[in-house]
Amino acid sequence: MATTSPTATVPPAGKTGSGWSLPSRAVAALSGTVGLAIKIALLAIVNAFAVWAGFVLATDERWLALAVLVAATLAIDAAYLSPRAVPLKFLIPGTVFLIGFQLAPIIFNVHVAFTNWSTGHILQKDEAIEGIERNSLSEAPGGAIYVMAPARDENGDLVLLLFDDASGRGFVGTEEGLEPNPGVELTPEGAIAAAPEGYTLVPPNQQLALDQELTAFAVPVTANRYVRAEGFETALTVVPTLRYVPQRDVFVRISDGTVFRDNEHGSFVAANGEELEPGWRTHIGRENFSSLVRDPLIRDPFFRVFVWTVVFATLTVFGSFAIGLFLAIALNHPEMRMQRTYRSLLVIPYAVPGFLSLLVWQGLLNDDFGVVNNVLHLNIPWLFDPTWAKVSCLLVSVWLTTPYFFLVSLGALQSIPAELVEAARVDGGGAFAIFRRVTLPLLLVAVAPLLIASFAFNFNNFNNIYLLTGGGPPSEDQSVAGATDILISYTYKLAFEAGKGQDYGLASAVSIAIFFVVAAISWISFSRTKSLENLA
Repeated sequence: MATTSPTATVPPAGKTGSGWSLPSRAVAALSGTVGLAIKIALLAIVNAFAVWAGFVLATDERWLALAVLVAATLAIDAAYLSPRAVPLKFLIPGTVFLIGFQLAPIIFNVHVAFTNWSTGHILQKDEAIEGIERNSLSEAPGGAIYVMAPARDENGDLVLLLFDDASGRGFVGTEEGLEPNPGVELTPEGAIAAAPEGYTLVPPNQQLALDQELTAFAVPVTANRYVRAEGFETALTVVPTLRYVPQRDVFVRISDGTVFRDNEHGSFVAANGEELEPGWRTHIGRENFSSLVRDPLIRDPFFRVFVWTVVFATLTVFGSFAIGLFLAIALNHPEMRMQRTYRSLLVIPYAVPGFLSLLVWQGLLNDDFGVVNNVLHLNIPWLFDPTWAKVSCLLVSVWLTTPYFFLVSLGALQSIPAELVEAARVDGGGAFAIFRRVTLPLLLVAVAPLLIASFAFNFNNFNNIYLLTGGGPPSEDQSVAGATDILISYTYKLAFEAGKGQDYGLASAVSIAIFFVVAAISWISFSRTKSLENLA
């Protein structure tokens, strides 16, 4: 009788002798009905957000964006509900994040660069017209002065409780007009005693939140007279000093008939150059880019900052590379004692977070209390003199970057075949000749791309400049660009710290210029380093 030996069973992929592995169990648990329910729930959340976004876009009459939203939502639903579109299910999340965090910011930045978006030019045109009309209201000669208190009606709308001392009458001011109300009375101290029936006084701790709403609130009295709050306790009768003529799209000053016309740059301007505020956002074409070349107030600081940026990035990269390479060669000797200790000490600046090191260096280089001046008995204004501030930025940046190039150079040196060096030494080459003709060319094969990347990084090294000197000290031309500002910190100041106001359009134009400068320098550098590939 033939006997059959038992066959060994091979567990399926992901299954071990003790049972299913954790990933396999997770996949099995999320398959079938459970997985379908999770998929439908997630798609329902996505569609709910899409419906909300569609409502917002439709309210703003952004029909093109609404059409893109509907098409994208339908495509996502079709891809995840179809059993065949497996590759799309993996591509869609990455594509969405790519569009949301890369393409959308780039497109928005380019759009802003062709506008006048800045302080005073933030609103839409219709909002700017309303703002000008509101700002043109001034106290009416002989107009009534009211004791005032902000309140809310039964619908939660803002109203003004008013009391006229001259007539001894109380009023409630709404957007429709001024209504007499005997329930508005004064306390002995001269304040509104209490809200009449149907109204609620705004508590003092909530009045600050009403500042903008209260400023924009005006109670019509007659065709050309209004009552407007001045602070939180007083209201004045005001009259407009400007009249908007929608048929001609102009403002006319009532007192002298001066006409303010749309200058096609987001402002109403008179013939004598007088400009009304606020303005509005509008497309101005290439004006921001042309200002970088033609306007001396912008051109001169820009080119001064550009030159310093190139100098800063170049000296930082080559200085730290030279020191790092020197240290790598010195510590690459196999018979050197305490070799690992020295290497570990040199890597410390690279291991400490950069922003902490920069803040520490800012304290060390302080004129009055800094350790550097006190220990060395110096009196050097490291951070407050334009020249010394640039030296400080270079020294600290080289100190921070040297460990990186030390590690890179050490690894590249150890990858060079010892036979090549030995053959050069046998042929009679000296130490310097071997380094120049053998070691350095082979080293640059690996290090040259990293030098280019480091140059691009330091070209936009915002932290090193802003945390150490803040871009200062201030320059002599009184521009927003300080003595140590590089292009990226200059762009930041244009957008967020300008003295007269933030200029987002110009800052976006500068950021685009930075992109093309870095791209051009990188392209030229990479094309030049192609000759090194033949050495590999």
